[in-house]
Amino acid sequence: MTVYVDNNKAKFKRMIMCHMAADTREELFAMVDAIGVQRKWIQCKDTYKEHFDISSGKRDLAVSFGAVEVSRKDLARWMQRRKTLREKVRHG
Repeated sequence: MTVYVDNNKAKFKRMIMCHMAADTREELFAMVDAIGVQRKWIQCKDTYKEHFDISSGKRDLAVSFGAVEVSRKDLARWMQRRKTLREKVRHG
């Protein structure tokens, strides 16, 4: 199981933001707890796109705790595969 951070560089106020996702919500929450991000900031909760938007400083911290660096495109492909798997499980 893995936590992923992409290389997105979206500006938000004075910060540069990226996305962080994980194979499971438990892993995602464990990482946000470790890097000091509040769980209430989860994006797209209960969907295949579930993730957090995090600052570049928090991204560096997540990587130091073992998050895997991926491209924005790779994270989007990973989310699409997750969507497909969830649909297969739901429809048998």
